[in-house]
This record gives sequence, structure tokens and C-alpha cells, in this order.
Amino acid sequence: MIKSLGLITDDERIAIPATEYERITIDKNYYADIFPLIHYKNSYGYECHRKLRSLNIAKMAAKRLASIIFNEQCDISLEGYETANQVVEDVMINDHFYLNFEEFLEKAIALGGGAARPYVEGNKIKIAWINADQFYPLHFNTNEINEAAIASKITRVENKMTVYYTLLEFHQWKDSVDDSSGQRANYEVTYELYRSESDEVVGQQVPLNTLQEYAELSERTAWADVQHNLFAYFKTPGTNNITFGSPLGLGIIDNSINIIHAINQTHDQFVWEVKMGKRRVAVPAEMLRPGKNFGGITNEDESHPMMFDSAQNVYEAMYGMDDLKITDLTSDIRNTQYQEAMDYFVHEFENQIGLSSGTFSTSPEGIQTATEVVSNNSMTYQTRSSYITQVEKFINELINAILELAKCGELFEDGKPRWNGDSDKIEVNIHFDDGVFVDKDKQMDEDLKNVVAGVLSKATFLKRNYGLSDDDIAEELGRIQNEQSVTDTVAGTEVTQLGGGDGD
Repeated sequence: MIKSLGLITDDERIAIPATEYERITIDKNYYADIFPLIHYKNSYGYECHRKLRSLNIAKMAAKRLASIIFNEQCDISLEGYETANQVVEDVMINDHFYLNFEEFLEKAIALGGGAARPYVEGNKIKIAWINADQFYPLHFNTNEINEAAIASKITRVENKMTVYYTLLEFHQWKDSVDDSSGQRANYEVTYELYRSESDEVVGQQVPLNTLQEYAELSERTAWADVQHNLFAYFKTPGTNNITFGSPLGLGIIDNSINIIHAINQTHDQFVWEVKMGKRRVAVPAEMLRPGKNFGGITNEDESHPMMFDSAQNVYEAMYGMDDLKITDLTSDIRNTQYQEAMDYFVHEFENQIGLSSGTFSTSPEGIQTATEVVSNNSMTYQTRSSYITQVEKFINELINAILELAKCGELFEDGKPRWNGDSDKIEVNIHFDDGVFVDKDKQMDEDLKNVVAGVLSKATFLKRNYGLSDDDIAEELGRIQNEQSVTDTVAGTEVTQLGGGDGD
């Protein structure tokens, strides 16, 4: 029997209602600044439409949050296995993780979450980034998602008709037997390809080799002795108060949609008022009728010369008024009222998403020191801390997934595993760059005084101010000790040669 799906959520294995993905679709439209046209009647009563002149504050806020949560100054290292640390470091450098993750984080903050899945290409491990509307949990609890489906869509033109293909990739924990090796397995990934002539439905299942991209893809792959998921999910902090019990997070748009709408409406009306408030001057029609070439550039009738510059567009001809004089019709632009309304809604939005007041406006205090920023941005700092907790969880899950693949030599062209070990014995160290939230010069100065006073260890000083791991700290302290030993010996020798000391 041929399997067909209307929606991806129609698959009985998926445990999330379709309404969650309808919500995410709305979030995507707000984030991408896609809105319906505004319909209105002009002064003559005709129906007209125009584009909404929005501010797209959702994009601005998501980008601002992503930049203060994670950037390329972040340092990630592993303790326990040096080989594992090198494997993960190579993946993150070669796949531009520090750049790509900030971009991924921006979309995840707007849409409520996202996922990543490592895969092997040739002899390298790479990372595939998954948007919120591509990730479908199958089995989950209050703390984590254990099984999931990942959707990928491809568009093709066949017989001059657009066709839509959807690949579903199911990750499940199962006690089964691997088809190729006959060995027991505990984790399997299955693939299903669907074809549709409509973008509204998933369509009917077709063989994987229908598309060249998936011709060599096995319908089922099983792994033995897997300890962790082969994917990682990032969830925004906070409870999903729209769909109770859902493991999916909420984006900054979901609980702020009414405020964002008010901001967009205010901005649109102000832009329209500026356009409608351009300079207009009413003049008698005769003043704009030069000779017999009305509307032309040349004027053959010297008795009726042009009254105004031919490039001028502020004058409008008025008819039927014999006593009409030149009259200024320009209306004042209510910029003060609109500015006050915009500030009010923007401050509401800042409070709603957890950003300090004034984030999207110039500070009245002018340029501030880092210490003043910490004080004035306390709400932003607290919000950042909540996000960092989720980011750390995501990075740990992603590293575990990378190391699981690294142990599977059969996935690489050379057939060699990149490491063998127990990932549960690895400690992941993540040092986030606090940026403007910490006055680094002041912190280092204070910490240095504490080290001299003997109330702060050198190890803590190196970790706080340089982000070194415990292994790097031990190595650095060893170098310092060796250098001091050499310096003491040289100094002692010089004193002996000058007639004093014992040479130590």
C-alpha cells in the first residue's frame, strides 16, 4: 500500500500537533517581514492597496540577542581525551561553527528553537543546521527530546511543472538487528521520500532513488552501542504557554505579536503621513497652462511663458475657482506624537522579550563605561544568562553527537574511526565572551590584586581572565614554575661570581 501524507504531523509517529507548526509559520513571516497588503480607499473612493512599511523589529531583536549571547570570541574545549578535543576542534574550525552558530541562534531565537545534526562527507564531519519548522519530536519528556524526525524539502521542475519532494529522516532508539551486519543495534535512522505536485501537501511516498541526491541512501541504518542522540536540539528558555506539554520553545514573536503589530502599524502610518505631507501648493489652472503645449517642455507661445521651473512638482492646478489665489495645502507632520507612540510600544516590546529599556534607542546618558552598561543592562544580562544555559546544553549535545559519529569508521571513506572512547567521561568547557557586560580591564586589575594578596589562586585568575581549561592552566603554571626556577638559578650564580651567595 502506498503511503501518503497531507501534513508531516499526520504521521502517527510524530507527537506534536499541527498547530505548533502553524504558529512557527506565522513567526517566520514576521521574522522575514512578510505581511499582507494594506487595502484602503483613496479620496475618489477607489479601492487601492500598498505594502506595509514595517520596522521589522523582530529581526532586529533576534540579531541583537544572538550577538550578545554568542560570538566568535567564545572558546570551547574538551577535557578527558586529547584526541576527542582535536576531533571536535577540527569540525568546528573546518565547518565555521563559530560563525554559523550565531546565525543559527538568531533564527532560533525568533522561531523558538532549532536543531543541528552532524554527518560525514568524505573523511570529514560536517554540521547540518535545521530550522524550527523542519524538526518534529517523536518521543520526549520534560527535560529532553529523545527521538525526532527531520524534514528536508527540494523543488524540481518536471514536464514544465513544479514538483515538491520531502525527505523525512527519523531518529529512533530501538532494540533491533542491523540488516547489513546482522548485529544487535540500539539506535536507527530511517529515511522516507515523498512527492507532491502541490506545496500544500507532503504527497505520496516514492523510492529514495527517485532523486539522484538520495540514490545511494539506505532506507535504514542501525548503530550498536550508541550512547547519545545523533542530533542536538536548541530550545529557547521559558515554558511553552501556547501549547501546554509541547517540548518546542517559543520565539520572541509568539508572546509579543500584538506589540509588534502595534509597532509596525505606527511606523507604517508615520511613513505614509510623511509621504502624504509633502509640499503642495494650489494655483489657478491657467498658471500651469503655458501656451498650447500644456504639459510639454517647450513653450511656443511667448505670450504665455512658463511660470515655474519645469522640474517643479509642488504646484497643483485647481479648477472652478475664479478668485483662487496661490494657497499652501501642505499639512503638518505629527512627528512628535508618532515618536512618543513608537517609544511607548518599543519599551513594551523590550520588557516583553527581556531586554533593558533603551536597547533600541539612543541612551540619554551618552557614551557609557562597561561598568555603567552592566548596571543599566541588568535585565538584558539576566535574559542572556537564561539563553546561555540552553546554549551550553545544545553544544554539549552536539559534541556528543559528533563524537558518536567519529567512532564509526565505516562512515568515512578511509574506513578509520577518528577516536574511540567514552564520551560520558569527557568534560566540556565553554567560555563565553561577556563583551560589554564585563569591564575586562577592571576585572583583571582586581583579580591581579587578589592573587598578590593571596586570596585568589593563579589557576582561577587564568580561567576567569583568559578562559583557559584546567589542562591548559596546569601546563601554563608548569611553564611559569620552570621559568622561575631558571631565573632563580641564574640570579644565584651571578651573586656568587660577584663575591657573595651560595650559587642557589
